Amino acid sequence: MQRPLMRIPILVFVVILAAGKVWAQDPVKVAPKNFKVVLENDHVRVLDFHSKAGEKIPMHSHPGYVAYSITGAGKTTFTAPDGKTAIVPAGAGQATWHDAETHASEYTGKGETHAILVELKGEASNKP
Repeated sequence: MQRPLMRIPILVFVVILAAGKVWAQDPVKVAPKNFKVVLENDHVRVLDFHSKAGEKIPMHSHPGYVAYSITGAGKTTFTAPDGKTAIVPAGAGQATWHDAETHASEYTGKGETHAILVELKGEASNKP
C-alpha cells in the first residue's frame, strides 16, 4: 500500500518538469514552418520568421534578441505563460530589442509578416 503512495510525488514532479520544458521550447522546434535558422555560431543565432495573419505560434522561448520587421502591417499578440497578453503594433522597417522571454504569438493584419530575429548567446543573452 505504501508503494503506490510513494509514486504520486514522483509523478507530480515529472509532470511539473515536463510542463516547464513545454513552456521553454525552442521556436524552431515548436514552429518549424515559421522559423528557419539562417546563421548560428558561438555568439548569435539568426532566425528568419514568417507567419500568415491569424496563424498561432505555440509557446516558445528566446534569449535576449533583436527583431527586425521586413514586412507586415498589423499587430502581434504575445501571450506569456501566466496568460497575460501584450498587443504590439507591427510595421515594416521596425527594429526592437527584447529581453529573454517565453511567449506564444499571433499576428493579426493583412497578408503575412516577415521578420529577422537575432538571438544573443552567452552572458549577453539573459536567458529566462
